[in-house]
Amino acid sequence: MAFETVDEYIASFPAEVREVLNEVRRTIHAAVPDAGEKISYQMPTITLDGTSLLHFSAWKTHLAIYPIPPTDPTLTEALTPYRSGKGTLKFPLNKPIPYDLITRLTEAFVAARG
Repeated sequence: MAFETVDEYIASFPAEVREVLNEVRRTIHAAVPDAGEKISYQMPTITLDGTSLLHFSAWKTHLAIYPIPPTDPTLTEALTPYRSGKGTLKFPLNKPIPYDLITRLTEAFVAARG
């Protein structure tokens, strides 16, 4: 299925996953109030000043955020349990989502843009 909007993407998931996706979306927008959004690579993409900042998506057992921005040592350590490969963070859906960590991650994306 080709998604036209982030709302359409989120609506395609079961209620419990929609709840997580909507909260991730709210968390990111709270950290970057002037961010935009679009569908890119068939997943929600947060934009800033017209260019992609980060992507998030839901899978069967986890939520993913990519890529991983440059991070300070404290944030790097906090993200370590969620790293999957070189540029992906996976947050298991069967555990509480660390929204505070997603806020810090989003702030790191913005800081990396200068």
